[in-house]
Amino acid sequence: MKIFTTLLIIVAIALIIFNITILDFNNPLEGDSFVALVGVIASFCAVFILLIFKMSKKIEQKLKNQ
Repeated sequence: MKIFTTLLIIVAIALIIFNITILDFNNPLEGDSFVALVGVIASFCAVFILLIFKMSKKIEQKLKNQ
């Protein structure tokens, strides 16, 4: 499970980098730039949720070992 969540975090970070290259900073809310902006926001949310999941698994293991 650790490897899978780490892999998903890496993929989400790769998507953030890819979508930032597509962004047009002069008109961020028009055309493909808007889609890229939504992709960046969604990828940040995915990374945040996966990090919370990993932390909860670490806490669960510590409580189980006590």
